[in-house]
Amino acid sequence: MHELGVAFEIIKTIEDFAKDKDVKKVTKTVLQIGEVSTIVTSYFEDVWKWATDKSEIMKGSKLVIEPVKAITVCEDCNKTYDTIKFGKECPYCQSPNTHLVQGNEMNIKEIEVE
Repeated sequence: MHELGVAFEIIKTIEDFAKDKDVKKVTKTVLQIGEVSTIVTSYFEDVWKWATDKSEIMKGSKLVIEPVKAITVCEDCNKTYDTIKFGKECPYCQSPNTHLVQGNEMNIKEIEVE
C-alpha cells in the first residue's frame, strides 16, 4: 500500500508551503486524483487522518477528493473517449494508436488555512 507514502509526501509539501507563508493551521486539503492514478481513494482516505494527526500544522485537516475522469485520445481519428469504458482501443475507429490525456494525475488543488 503506497498510499501512506503518498500521503506523507503531500503533507510534507503542504507543510513546507505553510511554513513559508507563516500559516499555523491547514484545515482542509482538496486533492484531484485521476481514475487510473494507482491511488485507491478509500485507502488514501483511511491513511490521511492517521498521517495528518502526526503533523502539528495538518492535524485534523479535512480531506476532499475530486476524481479526475480518465480520458484517452486516438491519434488516428483525433477523438477522445472514456478510458475506463473502452480501454486502449478507440471505440470510433478501433485503432490501438491511443494515449491517455488525463486521469493519471494527482494534484493539490487547494488548501484552506486558519
